[in-house]
Amino acid sequence: MKYIVIKCGGSVLDELTSSFFTSLFELKNVGYKLVFIHGGGPDINEMLKLINVKPQFVNGLRKTDEQTLKIAEMILAGQTNRKLVAMLQHHHFSPIGINGSDANCLQADYANRAELGFVGEISKVNTEYLELAVNANYIPVITPIGITESGEKLNVNADYAAAEVAKALHAEQCLFVTNVDGVLIEGTIARSLSKQEVDTYIANGEISGGMIPKVHSALNAVEKGIDSVMIVSGKKTFFENGTWNGTRIYHKQLITN
Repeated sequence: MKYIVIKCGGSVLDELTSSFFTSLFELKNVGYKLVFIHGGGPDINEMLKLINVKPQFVNGLRKTDEQTLKIAEMILAGQTNRKLVAMLQHHHFSPIGINGSDANCLQADYANRAELGFVGEISKVNTEYLELAVNANYIPVITPIGITESGEKLNVNADYAAAEVAKALHAEQCLFVTNVDGVLIEGTIARSLSKQEVDTYIANGEISGGMIPKVHSALNAVEKGIDSVMIVSGKKTFFENGTWNGTRIYHKQLITN
């Protein structure tokens, strides 16, 4: 079975266009099975602001106390997930919303309880559960909420969750959907970039501003053990006539068939 794992950040959901969904149909029509992971950072921050809690981050990961965890799960499962599921349904797909803790879908351990609180790293993905959904022609739409062996829920970075799900399903592609077409180098979208090239382009200023966290997120995911991540646009067609549009980010030399 050919899987594509698609990670949508919370900030990009409102920018998805019909062209994005057209590409999803193309992928489906050539036999790919789709699995979504989504974030919800902006919505979580908005809710925390309403209750006068200031978000805290350690090395890019949200420091999560018990209250923040409850807010994160409430927003991810009750708002962001519902939004993405509704959009897919509106475009005639058959999505099924899944909280990452459901049926131990995303099994996790504490990343560093002293520094980060209730933040998890995925230890195992319940692929059997996801395959059941996919075999019934549903598209799983998963929140990055993990669960420990003892039943405690943990907040998981959505980029890392996507990488772990892609690795567990042996996905052919892991897509990071953004609001840009890819990484622009010397006025042209780069087809692929290695970690070394990314570091060089950041150092010389070719990659700058908001693109820096995008490529870092992709590299962090690749370091979880998948071959590569593609940065694609949620505003335009990213897959057309068998061709990918975007930038492939990889850690080591990419082996192509």
